[in-house]
Amino acid sequence: MLMRTDPFRELDRLTQQVLGPAARPSAMAMDAYRSGDDFLVHFDLPGIDPETIELDVERNVLNVRAERRSPAPEGAEMLVAERPTGSFTRQLFLGDTLDTERIDASYEAGVLTLRIPVAEQAKPRRIQITGGDSRKQISG
Repeated sequence: MLMRTDPFRELDRLTQQVLGPAARPSAMAMDAYRSGDDFLVHFDLPGIDPETIELDVERNVLNVRAERRSPAPEGAEMLVAERPTGSFTRQLFLGDTLDTERIDASYEAGVLTLRIPVAEQAKPRRIQITGGDSRKQISG
């Protein structure tokens, strides 16, 4: 299903701690699982304007990008800034068993949910076994 996720996620987190959020776009937390004939992915994007979310798929690579802007008006003196702002990105490598032509995306309560159908050729199917005549003739 999901071939792999971003192998540099931990490196990104450490880079942000050392160099600050402008060093590299942030990764976003996610859950992924299969339920029946669908593969679901949930991304945590609290406080994100849905208009800033970009999704694209190219050659089974899903790219997710979103942006969170600071709520403080320009020129305001920021007293505490613990919530990350800026660009958030995530790249997923999808297996050939998923139908990337029919991805459905929704955003609710700060969670972006992608529903990716399992491709028809990847679904389990029963194989009919045929053989010779099942009636045996006994000669006497």
